[in-house]
Amino acid sequence: MIVYYERTIEPVVRAASETFPVLLLTGPRQVGKSTLLERMADADRRKVTLDNPTIRLLAKTDPELFLQRYAPPVLIDEVQYAPELFPHIKMIVDRRRQNGDFWLTGSQMFRMMKSVSESLAGRAAIVPMLGLSSAEADGRHPGAFRPEIPLLTERLAQAKPKTVMEIFERIHKGSMPRLYEQENVDRALYYESYLETYLSRDIRDLEQVADETAYMNFIRIVAARTATNVNYEALAQEAGISAPTAKKWLSVLVSCGIVALIAPYANNALKRVIKAPRMYFLDTGLCAHLLGWGNARVLEAGAMNGAFFETWVVSEIYKSYLNAGKRPPLYFYRDSNKKEIDLILYQDGTVYPVEIKKGTAPANATKHFRVLRPIAEEPAKGQASSEAAHLKTAIGTGAVVCMAPDLIPIDRENWYVPAWCI
Repeated sequence: MIVYYERTIEPVVRAASETFPVLLLTGPRQVGKSTLLERMADADRRKVTLDNPTIRLLAKTDPELFLQRYAPPVLIDEVQYAPELFPHIKMIVDRRRQNGDFWLTGSQMFRMMKSVSESLAGRAAIVPMLGLSSAEADGRHPGAFRPEIPLLTERLAQAKPKTVMEIFERIHKGSMPRLYEQENVDRALYYESYLETYLSRDIRDLEQVADETAYMNFIRIVAARTATNVNYEALAQEAGISAPTAKKWLSVLVSCGIVALIAPYANNALKRVIKAPRMYFLDTGLCAHLLGWGNARVLEAGAMNGAFFETWVVSEIYKSYLNAGKRPPLYFYRDSNKKEIDLILYQDGTVYPVEIKKGTAPANATKHFRVLRPIAEEPAKGQASSEAAHLKTAIGTGAVVCMAPDLIPIDRENWYVPAWCI
């Protein structure tokens, strides 16, 4: 029996369809894009997938005839295989002027975006989607995460407490809906097949990737470095490739929604801040499979348990913003003195520092939050304009996301936040 998990992003998708003639739902393979749209579709909406070679050939060689056969309202799955469709979709959209006519899904942003920007600018809503969030797996649908006490209290009331092993079971399992919808799915076989599909369909014909074996090795190297700052030279040296190639290959992983790059927080009031982004795998199950962690207990006791816990927390917060139809306002801080803040949320002129620790009540977890104080200070009188060229920025509630049993104040500005309620 297949169980369907309701997706938090559904209202965002519906609103986009009601606002634009074209809805483009993007994201990695098998995260549930087609399933969501098929469940949302009315009976009169035609459905077609370009995974079918015969139908794909028709779309590429005679797009006008294809769109006569599959006239709107229509759902076209894996539209990246036939970019020839986009100019013809534009003509139909301009003629009909009907919102929601075309629902498109695609798993290769690097293929689609040029065609979309050239042909469908102003006509298409682009909605990114990732795998199941932990909240969705629990049947919860909270809004975007923000460490404000009323919002955290509301999240806490809806959430079910979890032990550290229950958290790591979820980390090890990952976020692919099929692993939750069907209990008898072999996880290792599933991820191995997923990687083969990813390579054969999404990567093999790209100019950036000529050596599949080297690229798979590169993916494993990136997985081993999740929750660390990007160093292209180090990645290249370990993978046996050039630094420019490492940069191109990592950009492919980012474009496919496999990896997220979190930028460093920049403010002129802060000095000696490093400029390299930080990288996180967005599916911890895939990351664990790539590195050979066979079960959750071994992973929880292993040397990378802290990196996996941090990766999971960041990916959950990241998904909470996408599911709310918002761009994740996530940054991190690290300076040349090795003072570091795992995550900074920046919204509405306010920064919220977040530290991520696996313990139940980690000591001194907020010690580096004080490095942000200069951004909240008024420039001194007579200070050079170049030194005062920052906007005064408020500092909001600080959070230490950990395995605390409850929402507990550390001091007046900072709180322990249970990881199971994010």
